[in-house]
Amino acid sequence: MKKIATLAVLALFPWISLADSAQIKSMRLWAGPDSTRVVLDMSAPAAHKLILLENPDRVVVDLDGARLASPLGTADYGNSLLQGIRSAPRNGKDLRVVLDLKKRVKPESFLLNPVGDYGYRLVIDLYDPDTAAKNAAAPLPAPSSPTAAVATTPLSTTMSEKTVEARILDDKRLRDIVIAIDAGHGGEDSGARGSSGANEKDVTLAIARKLEELVRKEKGMRPVLIRQGDYFIPLRQRTQKAREHKADLFVSIHADAFTNPNARGSSVFILSERGASSEAARWLADKENASDLAGGVDLGGKDKMLASVLLDLSQTASVEASHEVAGKVLEGLKELGDLHKGQVERAGFMVLKSPDIPSLLVETAFITNPSEEKKLLDEEHQQRLAGAILNGIRAYFTRTPPPGTKLAALARRQHVISEGETLASIAGQYGVSVEKLKLANKLPDDQIRAGTVLRIPGGGDS
Repeated sequence: MKKIATLAVLALFPWISLADSAQIKSMRLWAGPDSTRVVLDMSAPAAHKLILLENPDRVVVDLDGARLASPLGTADYGNSLLQGIRSAPRNGKDLRVVLDLKKRVKPESFLLNPVGDYGYRLVIDLYDPDTAAKNAAAPLPAPSSPTAAVATTPLSTTMSEKTVEARILDDKRLRDIVIAIDAGHGGEDSGARGSSGANEKDVTLAIARKLEELVRKEKGMRPVLIRQGDYFIPLRQRTQKAREHKADLFVSIHADAFTNPNARGSSVFILSERGASSEAARWLADKENASDLAGGVDLGGKDKMLASVLLDLSQTASVEASHEVAGKVLEGLKELGDLHKGQVERAGFMVLKSPDIPSLLVETAFITNPSEEKKLLDEEHQQRLAGAILNGIRAYFTRTPPPGTKLAALARRQHVISEGETLASIAGQYGVSVEKLKLANKLPDDQIRAGTVLRIPGGGDS
């Protein structure tokens, strides 16, 4: 047996006497795609030390003056990096916990003070170095050349619309629009809870998965699901994951609570650096920003001034785009029923603080409202919510597709009506007949309205 390294994490609490031995009350396990988290619930803090060993691979956790209140029990190790967990007394006064591994890992640990419904917790994160190396080595998509890409995809009016569309969607020089879908909370952080026991983390993941399926079916779009299972991701890592995938939009899905159980309706938020737009917005933002405390993040050693500067980076362009797409999503949700507020709200949600990605947070409903909780648990209603969010996303990117994307090329077969234009003038501009324009857009007559998007049929369409 060879000792590879000793990773010391000493949490010293001098006001705790030796008589106040820490009891390990329970153990919980959360498995993510690139890490596994083990949480030990404790009655009191205890100094601990991590030792990484090999042949076989394992992590040893020595806790000073600790003991088990009851056996640790068993867990489902299927998707985790663990084969098992065992424990035994050490030196007559300490406790040793051994994490048997399936492979070598990079371990980290930290102790959390009580917060909310949680007491003291020792968090042990096991990171898969192979996954980290793979992600670091994966090449990012090459930036498209918008001018060249569009120029090499001529949209002849003698070609059918379906043929033109197929050529654009198959053009490797054009990229898909990437939608990052973030299911709020997860793992240790269950989020809000309804009166019948529904957890926000489960509802948000269900809606996010349905939205992912819908986006995948959209022409010229590609979804990225930030959280794919029941595990915790710190708020800043969520936006970082979106950035790694070069997301064009970040959508965070929630179903939160409020002090008033009668609060109801959907809301859409974007970032506010100056203040919340309502009391509810301020309360929700404070609650969501505390998720890192509930989920468990090691905040020790972070330069608070540096963090503040980084978070206060100029976000003018991102916030402006966020407001536009948020307005479209709000319009989509309005078709489903009540809105909590009739306009896009602003609040200081940490998860929205990305200076380079338009970001919005959707409160699908208030899970603390019994009638809305019932709807949130209904799969058909979840599907309708996902559809409403997609409708808003589609409406925004149809009008303002990023250059070099397939949607930008497809937009050349669309026309946004300006003031003073007529069907006849638009038909002449694209070399098609007025009747074909009406047929392609299912127009009953020649009346059109400024701002409406018309589909332009190919000259060969009948």
